[in-house]
Amino acid sequence: MQIFTTKIVDVAKEANLFASQGGPIILAQIENEYGDIMWNYKDAGKVYINWCAQMSLAQNIGVPWIMCQQPDAPQPIINTCNGHYCHDFQPNNPKSPKMFTENWIGWFQKWGERVPHRSVEDSAFSVARFFQNGGVLNNYYMYHGGTNFGRTSGGPYITTSYDYVAPIDEYGNLNQPKWGHLKHLHASIKLGENVLTNYSTRNDKDLGNGITLTTYTNFTGARFCFLSNNNNDTNSDANVDLQNDGKYFVPAWSVTILNGCNEEVFNTAKVNSQTSIMVKKSDDDNKLTWKWKMEPRKDTMHGKGSLEAYQLLEQKELTMDASDYLWYMTSVDINDTSIWSNATLSVNTMGHTLHGYVNRRYVGYQFSQSGNNFTYEKQVSLKYGANIITLLSATVGLANYGAWFDEIKVGISGGPVQLIGKNNVTMDLSTNLWSYKVGLNGERRRLYDPQPHGGSWHTNSFPIGEPLIWYKSEFKSPLGTNPVVVDLQGLGKGHAWVNGHSIGRYWSSSIAPSDGCSNTCDYRGNYAPDKCNTGCGNPSQRWYHVPRSFMNDGLNTLVLFEEIGGNPQSVQFQTVTTGTVCANVYEGKQLELSCQNGEVISQIQFASFGNPEGQCGSFKKGSWDATHSQSVVEAACVGKNNCGFNVTKETFGVTQGATDVNDSIARLAVQVTC
Repeated sequence: MQIFTTKIVDVAKEANLFASQGGPIILAQIENEYGDIMWNYKDAGKVYINWCAQMSLAQNIGVPWIMCQQPDAPQPIINTCNGHYCHDFQPNNPKSPKMFTENWIGWFQKWGERVPHRSVEDSAFSVARFFQNGGVLNNYYMYHGGTNFGRTSGGPYITTSYDYVAPIDEYGNLNQPKWGHLKHLHASIKLGENVLTNYSTRNDKDLGNGITLTTYTNFTGARFCFLSNNNNDTNSDANVDLQNDGKYFVPAWSVTILNGCNEEVFNTAKVNSQTSIMVKKSDDDNKLTWKWKMEPRKDTMHGKGSLEAYQLLEQKELTMDASDYLWYMTSVDINDTSIWSNATLSVNTMGHTLHGYVNRRYVGYQFSQSGNNFTYEKQVSLKYGANIITLLSATVGLANYGAWFDEIKVGISGGPVQLIGKNNVTMDLSTNLWSYKVGLNGERRRLYDPQPHGGSWHTNSFPIGEPLIWYKSEFKSPLGTNPVVVDLQGLGKGHAWVNGHSIGRYWSSSIAPSDGCSNTCDYRGNYAPDKCNTGCGNPSQRWYHVPRSFMNDGLNTLVLFEEIGGNPQSVQFQTVTTGTVCANVYEGKQLELSCQNGEVISQIQFASFGNPEGQCGSFKKGSWDATHSQSVVEAACVGKNNCGFNVTKETFGVTQGATDVNDSIARLAVQVTC
C-alpha cells in the first residue's frame, strides 16, 4: 500500500497538482470506510490505521489528509462522514472542519433487484440540513453515473449499469430535475458565502413542532438563515411567521434558505427545475443479421484440463480473476446401474452460477438468488463404467467491501460434490481426482475480437435457447451525437463486446420482483434503498451503454457470449434522447427549459399559469388559468435550444386583485417536446 500511495503522490507532485503547488487538489484521502469494519481486526486494525496516518503524513503533500467513516482517525487526519445524511455528524477534533465526503445521491442496483431512486427533494434536504448544522464541504457519490465495463462490477451481483440515478446519468445526459435543483441549491448556499465562511455567531432557535431557525451572523452584522421542517408526514407542512423577517411556507421534510434571513431564495421541496423524460429511439437502419458458433468444449467434455488435484479448489485462486469461468471435471466408475442409472448430482457451491454436464450431455444450470452459496441439484443418468462429470462455475462480480472480503470464497470450494442414488445411497466425489481449466476456449481464441479468430462462423439459422453459444453481427454507427445503447431484450445471461471492447456482463433474464413499486414517490422521511423503486417485473437491466468512442465510422462488430440460452432476434441499437420536458415553476422563480445534444423545442404540449394540477405527462388546468399561458411560452421557447423568463402575473397579463384566487401564489406548468 505504501508503494502504491507513494507512486500516486509522486505522479501528482510531478504535475504540480496539489494546492500547495498551485494545483487543484485541496484534500487527499487515505483508506476508505475502514472504521466500519475495523472491529473485525481487533488490535491489529488500530495498529494499521495508525500506520496509515503516519505513512500518509510522511508524504508531505501540503494539503490535509482525511479518513472517511473513521471516528478514531489519528490527529491531524480529519475524519469525515459518508451516508445519506450527515447533519448530526461531528468530527473527533473540535478544530476540524465538518465534511460530508460521500453524499449518497442514489444507490447501486443488483441483478434481480428493482431500480432504486433517491428523490431530488430528499437529496437537496440532506445537503441543506448539513450546511445548516455547520457543514463546510459536501461531495456527491455519484455525481456522474457510470458503466461497469468489462468485468469490473463487484458486489457480487452489481449490475453493469452504475447510473446511480446521479445528477448526470451514465450516458452523460443531465438527469433533470436532480441536476437543476441541486444547481440552484448550490447557488443559493453560495449567496451566503461571506457570512458562512466568516461568521462570528451561529444561533439555533427551536420554533416548536420540528421547526428550527438557524441564523449565521458575521462580524459586519450580515445574516444568512436556514429554516428547516424536520417532520416527515404530509400533515406537518408549516406556515412560519418570523415577524419582521417575513412569513414562509415550509413543507414537511424541507429546508428553506433565507438570504439576509428575510428573502426566500430556495426551498428543498419546491422544485422549479425542469423534468426531462429520456426516451430510447430505435435505429431502424440497423437490422441485425447473426452468425454463430458453439463454445468449443471438446476438451472439457472429455475431462481434459490444465491442472489436477485430489480436492475441490477455490475458484479465484485458480482464475486469478482472468475469467468469470472455471471448469471442474472428474470421472467416476459405475458398476451397479440399478443404483446409479437414475441419480441426483448434488453440488454445494459458493456461487454464483453452475452448469453441469454428464457424459457430454447438458443437465442444466442453477444460480444463487443473492450471490451466496447454494446447492446445485440435477437428475442425471449414469452408465456402466466410466462417467465424465463436467461442471462450469461462473462468478458474477467479486466481493468488493467488508472485513476479509479478499478471502470470501467462490466456486465449488471444498464442495461437497455428491451422487445420490437409489435408496439415498451417496457417493462423495469431493476427493476424486479433479481436472481444472480456467476460462472459455472462446475467450482464449478471442472470438470477441472483430478480426478473424478461431475459424469460421455458421451463417445458417442460429440456435435459440442453447447455452454456451457465441453470436456475432455487424452494424453501422447510429447517426448523430446522442448516446448509444444496445437493447439486449430476449437474451439470457452472458457478456457483450463491440469492436473487441467489452461493454460488460448482461443478464437480461434476471427479473425484478413484481411488487414494491409505486407511481408516486413520497420524498418525506429517511431514505432507504427499497423506497421509491421502479422497474418491478422487468429485467434489472435491459439497455447497455455503447460509448461512441468504441465505434467506427463504418461497420462495427457486436459479439455476444450467451451463457444460459437466449434469443438474439430482438437485439437492437438505440439512441438516448430527450422525449418530453416539463417544468412546474412557482411564481417569482425563473422558468428554465432546455433540450440536450443540440435539439430544439419543437412544440408546447401544455402550458398553464394559475393553479394547474397533475404532473409531467398528465398536467391539466386547475380552477383558474391565465388566458395567454400557451402563447407566452410558445413565443419565448419554440425553435430554441433553451429558453427562460421570470414567472410573474405580469408576464401572463394577469391583473393583481382580479380575483381572490389570483392573489395567491401561482405556478406555471409547462410540457414541451424536443
